Amino acid sequence: MDQDENNEDVTADAELAAAIMKRHFRPSLIKTEAWEGYEFADMEIKITESMDCYGAVLWPSAMVLCHFLDTHREEYNLMDKNIIELGAGTGLVTIVTSLLGAKVTSTDLPDVLSNLRHNVNRNTRRRCRHEPCVTELSWGKQLEERFPRTTCHYDYIIAADVVYGHPYLHELMETFMHLSSDDTVILWAMRFRLDPENSFVDTFEKHFRLEELYDLPSLRIKLYRACKRRGDTAQTSGSQLF
Repeated sequence: MDQDENNEDVTADAELAAAIMKRHFRPSLIKTEAWEGYEFADMEIKITESMDCYGAVLWPSAMVLCHFLDTHREEYNLMDKNIIELGAGTGLVTIVTSLLGAKVTSTDLPDVLSNLRHNVNRNTRRRCRHEPCVTELSWGKQLEERFPRTTCHYDYIIAADVVYGHPYLHELMETFMHLSSDDTVILWAMRFRLDPENSFVDTFEKHFRLEELYDLPSLRIKLYRACKRRGDTAQTSGSQLF
């Protein structure tokens, strides 16, 4: 790559990153309840974070995923699509996909659900075609019992920053495999920080065809689209998938 091409890539990255971060705003007046503001799907969204819970903080990868979906509505028409979000956290992605017309199942660990449900309810009530469902999902546990393959079919699995510092990557892979049908599309935004994240991507590619949609070096975030490799229907434990 010559210098001119490199400069163009840097400029494009900076412009896209700036456009994404502009979606975030803070209230101009002091409120009794602290919240952060975001603008997606032609709506103002208010998000409350819980600083004492790692999973209830909004990370930039969620904004990247929301920006992509909001600016690619024709290519990714979510109207009436069945979506499940893994590691929903504060609920921003769940809220945006619901506002865009999807039927969303929003999942996370029990200690995150109260704040997640609060954010989802306050931003989607009477604003959405389908009321999102907020429910517990501990990766790799009771998957067939709670999400049976025969009845749970998802058009999309969405996830933002589910890999960082997480001790349950085997279980995450098992969950991706269980919830995916041959025609399920995974949209996954990831911020690269540590070596385990790189190795997880390598393992992920053994089971899913991976396409890079965004590469934002300034934010250290990549957005991927993935589909299960044909014939990869192994129902194995997480340890066997790695």
